[in-house]
Amino acid sequence: MFPGSDGDTLHEECGIFGVYAPGIDVARMTFFGLYALQHRGQESAGIAVAHEGEVRLRKRMGLVGQVFSEADLRHLSGDMAVGHTRYSTTGSTQAENAGPMAAESEIGTVVVAHNGNIVNTLDLRDQLVAQGVRLQTTTDSEILTHLIAREPGITIAEKLQRALRQTVGAFSLCVLTPDGITAVRDPNGIRPLCLGRLDGGWVVASETSALATVGATFERDIEPGEVLHISAAGLESSSLEPSDRRALCVFELIYFARPDSSLEGERLHLVRQRMGAELAREHGVDADVVVGVPDSSTPAAIGYAREAGIPYSEGLIKNRYIGRTFIQPDQRLREIGVRLKFNAIPEVLEGKRVVLIDDTIVRGTTSRPIVNLLRSAGAKEVHMRVHAPPIMWPCYLGVDMASREELIAANKSIDEIAEVIGVDSLGYLSHEGLFRAIRHPASNFCSACLTGQYPVPVNGVIDKHALERTIQRV
Repeated sequence: MFPGSDGDTLHEECGIFGVYAPGIDVARMTFFGLYALQHRGQESAGIAVAHEGEVRLRKRMGLVGQVFSEADLRHLSGDMAVGHTRYSTTGSTQAENAGPMAAESEIGTVVVAHNGNIVNTLDLRDQLVAQGVRLQTTTDSEILTHLIAREPGITIAEKLQRALRQTVGAFSLCVLTPDGITAVRDPNGIRPLCLGRLDGGWVVASETSALATVGATFERDIEPGEVLHISAAGLESSSLEPSDRRALCVFELIYFARPDSSLEGERLHLVRQRMGAELAREHGVDADVVVGVPDSSTPAAIGYAREAGIPYSEGLIKNRYIGRTFIQPDQRLREIGVRLKFNAIPEVLEGKRVVLIDDTIVRGTTSRPIVNLLRSAGAKEVHMRVHAPPIMWPCYLGVDMASREELIAANKSIDEIAEVIGVDSLGYLSHEGLFRAIRHPASNFCSACLTGQYPVPVNGVIDKHALERTIQRV
């Protein structure tokens, strides 16, 4: 997307995909798997394949469909592959930070596709530099890759167990080695990862929707702390050091994952509808029409409308391609702002009392222009309802989010926020209502951005550009 175009939206770090399927065009399958995970990151994409001990890697800036040509896919022949589509949380948007990352080891080339964020990146970087490693990027993913490659071990599982016990943070990994692929999830299970069965092989992906895209059937989630190696010998599972709690990111259910994906055994479209229904019970209002901010809030808007007995309608139409370019808008188009991304339908909104459903308000900078867009299309009243609790704390575990000073809910009351964004009323889903909708205990999830209670220590945490500043000082 063009830089700064969507600063009031949460962004996931990336999507990862892996396939072990001798005799199948694994590069093409990975391409379409990443295509299904494009929503998780639009900065860069990469695919690595292995065949008879040789590893080939292609990665570039841009969307999946822009990065790879037919010639690339023909070149990437092999029996197994991993792929990565990136949104940055450590390291800026530049070509050298594109994933997956590769490093040489005594067992051959190790390629790592990483979703998450390593909190103690600077300490690990200093350790590697002291050992003589020459780092080429400013991302935690490269540091993680070298850490894994340099650890002793005759198998990748041994290397992973030794390397990952040194890390603090969140990681779901798909690791390619000459003999197979390995799926790994951090002991808290903060970022998702699942396993699918394919005729003649296996698939690993960030979300079940990617399995369906390539014709794989969902087998199970990779367990928190699991190291699952897939090779000609079959499936071999081992474990990292255990954690005392599970902590799947709750925003995977609220916003990040596709609504046709399943998490914790439930289709997210239905979970989000229940969030909307809970929101209607907690914050009902007399209104004529319910409108969701497309596309992420559509299921919750449907649930709200059904529970409240108010008609649901598409009052906003999203231009799904305007956010898919690095071309900067000129000053006149910047002033138009949100109209680049949304168009309102006056016939739906004119003279109506509108309930506007959204998934989050981060800084508030996008909410007010959307409200103004509804009013300019004739809405008589606008009542905003958010199908998540207020975001009060930053995320350090794989989500590109504002600092606490920039988070509007951390610094203003609900009434003050309503005034800032220009709505007639504002209501957020409660923490209790959220987990009634999810139907799993709150203790099974990371909701640190809502509560400030992190599942791992975040003392001394770094910001997104800390590694670049370190290099500049040197």
